[in-house]
Amino acid sequence: MSTLTNRQILLASRPAGEPTVDNFKLVETPVPELQDGQVLVRHHYLSLDPYMRGRMNEGKSYAQPQPLGEVMIGGTVGEVVQSRNPNFQVGDKVVGMGGWQEYAVVDAHQRGVLQKVDTTHIPLSAYLGAVGMPGVTAWYGLVKIIEPKAGETVVVSAASGAVGGVVGQLAKVRGCRAVGIAGGPDKCRYVVEELGFDACIDYKQHRDVRSLASALKEACPQGIDGYFENVGGMMLDAVLLRMNAFARIALCGMISGYNGEPIPLQNPQLLLVNRVKLQGFIVSEHMDVWPEALKELGTLVATGKLKYRESIAQGIERAPEAFIGLLKGRNFGKQLVKLI
Repeated sequence: MSTLTNRQILLASRPAGEPTVDNFKLVETPVPELQDGQVLVRHHYLSLDPYMRGRMNEGKSYAQPQPLGEVMIGGTVGEVVQSRNPNFQVGDKVVGMGGWQEYAVVDAHQRGVLQKVDTTHIPLSAYLGAVGMPGVTAWYGLVKIIEPKAGETVVVSAASGAVGGVVGQLAKVRGCRAVGIAGGPDKCRYVVEELGFDACIDYKQHRDVRSLASALKEACPQGIDGYFENVGGMMLDAVLLRMNAFARIALCGMISGYNGEPIPLQNPQLLLVNRVKLQGFIVSEHMDVWPEALKELGTLVATGKLKYRESIAQGIERAPEAFIGLLKGRNFGKQLVKLI
């Protein structure tokens, strides 16, 4: 075992504003011998997600900050290459939170730290996207907070991303009109032609709230009943101008403010006037619904009814650059790092 080397990315310093590659450090460490109950996982893919930006800060949040000098947090899928645990065999495909590294030694007696997955009909990488945390995030926000009814209109920001793309497709399954907001003609074309949304607005064509609200009026002639928010800022302001009475907002992310910028709300009184329900949520606090969500998501992916797209960076050393690109919207679909 001592001949195996693990390459890891550590958080070297906390970013002031936008993260840079200098905030990260690549190190090599030997893979330790396994103890009883442990398994060694060789990671195939690492998931990069916007929530990681918040963890890099020291400030109070819904989760503990990422410690300095330790492996960056992150979801992983891979294969068991050595096992001293009766529940896991060499060759098992698994999903976990292995972090930004090529190997992970996991104490597999702890419940839930490692889940076996079936790759017969679902690609391994999908367990980090449509059939993983992003998919369940989409499912929870739509099904449990927006609670869409057939015929209603659901708007989704960051609609071409790993979460947003699933929201719109699940809304269509439930008989809704799905309208996306995305950046650039290619992403908007993909959202409509590949994912099956009814319309998609290119926010880059709109310089102010009034212009974006006008585009929303055209795309949502019956107003907006549900809004899945990933971005905040101008998007939320524009959507609020088009909301129907008793509309629901699932507040998933505010990526427009992840580097510390203030995100003012222009017309908060519209929440009251339209009796809007706005609820923020963290999907890891709702583990009770994961089996139900994953059953629907897995079935839809396995039968080809739920489409998704992946941006893949090659090699652990590319993770910081790919992560910075994700925060700037350079990715197209789910951002992964291929480690093998």
